[in-house]
Amino acid sequence: MTQSRLSIADPIRTNDIMRKYKLRAKKSLGQNFLTNEKVLDDIVDASGLQSDEIAIEIGPGIGALTEKLAQVAQQVYAFEIDDTLIPILKDTLSYYDNIEVINEDILKVDLDQFVKDHHLEGKTIKVVANLPYYITTPIMLNLINSDYPFQSLVLMMQKEVAERVTAKPGHREYGSLTIAVQTRMTARIDRIVGAKSFIPRPKVDSAVAVLDRIPDSKNDIEDPKYFHKLIRSSFAHKRKSLMNNLLNWQGRTDENRDKIKAVFEKCGIAENARGEQVSIEQFKQMAVELKKTI
Repeated sequence: MTQSRLSIADPIRTNDIMRKYKLRAKKSLGQNFLTNEKVLDDIVDASGLQSDEIAIEIGPGIGALTEKLAQVAQQVYAFEIDDTLIPILKDTLSYYDNIEVINEDILKVDLDQFVKDHHLEGKTIKVVANLPYYITTPIMLNLINSDYPFQSLVLMMQKEVAERVTAKPGHREYGSLTIAVQTRMTARIDRIVGAKSFIPRPKVDSAVAVLDRIPDSKNDIEDPKYFHKLIRSSFAHKRKSLMNNLLNWQGRTDENRDKIKAVFEKCGIAENARGEQVSIEQFKQMAVELKKTI
């Protein structure tokens, strides 16, 4: 293999590309280029991508993960917001004919319309991405709540965020983000990725989170708007008990306290419980009972 055909993720080639284009990672866009091929291979393996499936990537950078995805998937659509990277990607990915780089902000894209415009209905579509730390949560929630039901998301993110996304009831990281994700997806951490795997090195470690769609989860909540108000209120002040947070939301009266206490008993929740001790199923039941009661 000649140096020109080294994997894009190879540190030698990554540095060559950066020198050739006088490229510096932009802190404002959270750019850190992954240069660990084992990690990239693990990400692709975690996605379970097949040759008849579609991959959507967000923030391809100079194309290290894009290249790996193209070697497996039928087609890769890579969304890159930084227009200075577009000609670089055209160069680094020129060997592949199953990649389309799209110079758009993924948060401004109508994903359901994108699927229709590209005639992807009926195709299995998986999102695989190394997300910028500063915008991980908005992108992740946008994808999860999209009208198009992506089968899975395999996302590299800050380790602390991954721990919140995958937390279980009783864990200190369990909170409103956990529930927002896990009402629609199963969630697990596939692997931890150290800072030394990137150029430049971030100040914190990363993790690869695997989120798989729960069938029919969109219809599992009777009143989504009310449910999400309940969740936000339940974790508004993490040091306060669930009862106190709900009284702040519904009104601090003896009548409301008695009604909430009765709902707790019906849902199997202790009166002094905190939000992080309550399961998603209990929150779903509580939303139904509270709405009827108060």
